[in-house]
Amino acid sequence: MGLSISGDRVVEVTSGIQIDERELEERFVCAPGPGGQNVNKVATAVQLRFDVARSASLPEEVRERLIRLAGRRVTSEGVLLIDAHRYRTQERNRQDARERLLRLVQRATERPKPRKPTRPTLASKQRRLQAKRAHSATKRLRGSRPESD
Repeated sequence: MGLSISGDRVVEVTSGIQIDERELEERFVCAPGPGGQNVNKVATAVQLRFDVARSASLPEEVRERLIRLAGRRVTSEGVLLIDAHRYRTQERNRQDARERLLRLVQRATERPKPRKPTRPTLASKQRRLQAKRAHSATKRLRGSRPESD
């Protein structure tokens, strides 16, 4: 599963959904944590921004699921932020951020199965009642102590 970017600068998510690259904004920042000599000189970490709320590429139901799936990574304005600083090179972090966005959007395209309410079986009801009786009997035996003369 990789990014499929065609010549007209479009990221193919599924057969029906494509994200225009102009909707993606990348910022390069210094990576947190240890990194040796270059840590404070080279901006290798990538912050990918995708405006989910105003994106014309996404159907409404996919947009809602994406916002719900992304959780705290979506700002109050509806912008999805993905920070990538796993690798030492800017290009690899850029690719990682785009792959993570792609996977997130692909997950949002999948409709969740509706839950079918079920009832407990007769056998499970009987097991529950039997366990209650056994527990009750144990408690009853603990409570009464024979009086000694």
